[in-house]
Amino acid sequence: MTDSPDFLIPVPTRGDGRDPLRRDRGDWQPAARRPLPALVTDLRPGAFGPFEHLAQIGRAAEIAGLGGALVPFDPAGEESLVVAAGLLRQSRHLRVVAGFHPGIATPVYAAKFSASLQRFVDNRLGWQVDIGLDPAIARSQGDFLQGADRYARAEEFLTVARGVWNEEGYTYEGRFYQVLAGGFQPPNSGLPFPRVYLTGTSSDALAVSARHADVHLFTGDQDVAAGIAELGARSAEAGRRLEYGLRLPVLARDDDDEAWDEARRLWNIIGGTGDGLPDPDPRTGLWHGFGRIADSAKPGLVGSYETVAAGIRGYLDQGVTTFVLEARPHIEETYRLGERLLPLFAKEIEHAH
Repeated sequence: MTDSPDFLIPVPTRGDGRDPLRRDRGDWQPAARRPLPALVTDLRPGAFGPFEHLAQIGRAAEIAGLGGALVPFDPAGEESLVVAAGLLRQSRHLRVVAGFHPGIATPVYAAKFSASLQRFVDNRLGWQVDIGLDPAIARSQGDFLQGADRYARAEEFLTVARGVWNEEGYTYEGRFYQVLAGGFQPPNSGLPFPRVYLTGTSSDALAVSARHADVHLFTGDQDVAAGIAELGARSAEAGRRLEYGLRLPVLARDDDDEAWDEARRLWNIIGGTGDGLPDPDPRTGLWHGFGRIADSAKPGLVGSYETVAAGIRGYLDQGVTTFVLEARPHIEETYRLGERLLPLFAKEIEHAH
């Protein structure tokens, strides 16, 4: 292994909480709040707003030593670019990846917005461009492109965004975008372009990643090894080298029994039974129960910090170097991961530097 593992956390844009049925942190699900006793005066209304909880998560990631945060595009949640800008401005070192889809704006506007933000936050902004949206969600956002056209537009979007970013007097004529004598001037020129994260396993998705991604993110239910092999060949043809990442739910505790007891507790809150708790996949070691306890359809790792670290090392050996670790509730679990899991990778990080 020659690359240092990079650990990020996702930021919840639709509430957070200690159990799967309560997501009232961040002023979501106000009906689910536990009322304070009459003898307690709450001084926070008007002073502690919905962003403060997200800011605490970003601060936790920074203090705990994680490399960054991912704010996902979520049409039912807070606007990811606004949240990302807030997290970047209230932190000193945290890198923040903002998720959005190409239909959100013209590539020129997206690049201009990002150039200003890069200047203000010392170049810590990344992009996750979500191309393959569910058609119903895409239409709800006013985007009616389908099939291969979505990837063709994304290709043009990223081409134009980089073009105006890097070249004064930039001109482009495409199917979806046209620019005549565009491009940025100082002080918004000459900045590092946002690090681009892309996803997907279709041929169209891999083709766009090979030409434009800095990091391609997989999930545990995908064939990561095959995806890396194909993307490596495609990116080499394009004269580029990609990095690879994984979105991975985790539930880690001091020992395996404690971790599984917590998984069972959360499972029972939803209404399941302890006997019905599914076993992890014997082939991969991944557990598919996070969809029930953490609103994540992706399989992940349950166990002691050492068990989870061993699972992550298996992906490191395959070439994955970026890990988006999903764990609820976000503030508490971020500190746990930083204090107990990351030190197990100290040698890998020290060797890389």
